[in-house]
Amino acid sequence: MFKPLKSLLLTGGLCLALPALADPVLQESPFLSEQVNAGSMPAVTERAPDTPLFVDLEARGRTSGTQGGTLSTFVSRDKDIRMMVVYGYGRLVGFDADYKLVPDILESFENEGDKVFTLHLRPGHRWSDGAPFTSEDFRYWWEDVANNEALSPSGPPDFLLVEGNAPEVTYPDETTVVFSWAEANPSFLQSLAQARPPFIYRPAHVMKKYHIDYADSDLLNTEVQEARVNSWAALHNKLDNMYNFDNPDLPTLQPWINASDGKKIRHQFLRNPYYHRFDSKGVQLPYIDTVEMEVVSGGLIAAKSNAGEADLQARGLDFRDIPILRKGEEGGDYRTYLWANGTASQIAIYPNLNYNDDVWREVLRDVRVRRALSLGIDRDTINRALYFNLAKPGAMTVLPSSPFYKAENREAWASFDTEQANALLDEAGLAERGPNGIRLLPDGREMELVVETAGERQEVENAMQIVTDTWADIGIKLVLRPLDRDILRNRIYAGTTMAAVWYGWDNGIPQPYTSPDYLAPRYQEFFAWPKWGQFYQTGGDVGEAPDMPAAEELMALSREWDHATSDEERSLAWEKMLKIHADNVFGIGILAEAPQPVVVSNRLKNVPQSAIWAWDPGAHFGVHRMDEFYFDGTGTN
Repeated sequence: MFKPLKSLLLTGGLCLALPALADPVLQESPFLSEQVNAGSMPAVTERAPDTPLFVDLEARGRTSGTQGGTLSTFVSRDKDIRMMVVYGYGRLVGFDADYKLVPDILESFENEGDKVFTLHLRPGHRWSDGAPFTSEDFRYWWEDVANNEALSPSGPPDFLLVEGNAPEVTYPDETTVVFSWAEANPSFLQSLAQARPPFIYRPAHVMKKYHIDYADSDLLNTEVQEARVNSWAALHNKLDNMYNFDNPDLPTLQPWINASDGKKIRHQFLRNPYYHRFDSKGVQLPYIDTVEMEVVSGGLIAAKSNAGEADLQARGLDFRDIPILRKGEEGGDYRTYLWANGTASQIAIYPNLNYNDDVWREVLRDVRVRRALSLGIDRDTINRALYFNLAKPGAMTVLPSSPFYKAENREAWASFDTEQANALLDEAGLAERGPNGIRLLPDGREMELVVETAGERQEVENAMQIVTDTWADIGIKLVLRPLDRDILRNRIYAGTTMAAVWYGWDNGIPQPYTSPDYLAPRYQEFFAWPKWGQFYQTGGDVGEAPDMPAAEELMALSREWDHATSDEERSLAWEKMLKIHADNVFGIGILAEAPQPVVVSNRLKNVPQSAIWAWDPGAHFGVHRMDEFYFDGTGTN
């Protein structure tokens, strides 16, 4: 039951005890009042945690709202209903508006030298189905899922391993969980705040029904057969989709619950009756009762937004859509905000240093070739033609809002200099050309550089057409090959893609607490070195060990950051790694900071006019707290 004397208020991202202030009276939701009156759902005072998280909206320049309404938005793929976990941004620890880490689902946490983290849960907090959320949910995940070979063949996730060693996890009581390492794990809290959270807990009361150590064997076998899967583990993993959000029977702690089963054109998400956040007047968040997410072709998202069919839309919209969106504002009853983009580069080309072709691999590993490719791009023309000069041309590096930004890193090998590019390619032993002016590889083949793309952004194809023309001037033939996103990723990871074009680093605004592991060859997701990343991620079982000095130095510096004991040491590691990237051009950035259009219904309030649209850190709408958005007026739309 709600204990008013223990209430907390979130002011500017900080949790402060307010014993001297009168505690707000919790207000029942009109959306749920019928169920409460019928006795099928407890009253809000029974649903709330003993220590709810009260949010002082006025202190952050927002207004208190009213509950109600259905918010409409679009995605282009059925699997993207997982964006509700991203947008909802219910996290144990999350970023506030200033990108500082603060408790959210947790009541508080303690950090002892980045080695011991004590997590304090909110007493009385419940899952969306009303079951208690306790340390048992953490114990179940750690002991019965993460360390169960059938469910997790690779063992616990990487972010919990320090020098290959797992933490000791203890549970002093039902609201306390302790993660302890012998060596520092400074990125632990940041990992919990990611757009795709690691979910170090599970609804044990539900998932135990599908675990061989807890379930009745006969009933479990029947469930396995009915689900048409091969084993109890396959069934458990199929249902255990905290991030994918496609199992409506799986309880959640997010602000909205998935109320739709299976593949549909429209998915509905209803307010979580047991959500832990309230405004300072005692109104339970989220303000909006229902989110309706419609699956449409990606090419239709801008048109439907222009017609006023979206109450909130940014995903699926690009800079090129701004003119048509602005034209539709009056008739569509919406406004178009231009948010800053948080990725390190709007468009970046990644030569695959692990490409399966030995000749091409050696060519692409020559830093002179990568520098020449970068110098052969006319970024100013791309900026003028596609972004009306509103983007910032340059190499891929962090953005000016990061403390690690240096202009020389953005400028490195990023001028349009055909003469220097040609000289570098000649110096690299690629001086011989065929009758059509295309350079020849050492084995006599033409330098036909195939760049693969997901084909989801017209701006990329337009930019690459300009690159095609300017690369021809340095004797390189560019061939752009569009593929399905998943096929593209699989080809890159397998080493069958020569080069790919994608965004730059997701996190273009890192802080000292941000792990620089995405700058080192630790993950296959960095398209320049997928096999090096696989080698690290699998402990050497798959992939290839880094065998270039610059890559080995990046690995050493990432380890230095891991073991650093101060922000000064961590910052130094960041600066050195960024300099290595600038010199080696592992990813060829084209331009950054192109504005992201955000369509907002005129009736939707508390949406910031100026903000950053970023995956990590930020979770797109998540860090801006979509649960605080509300419809003005009657509460219906």
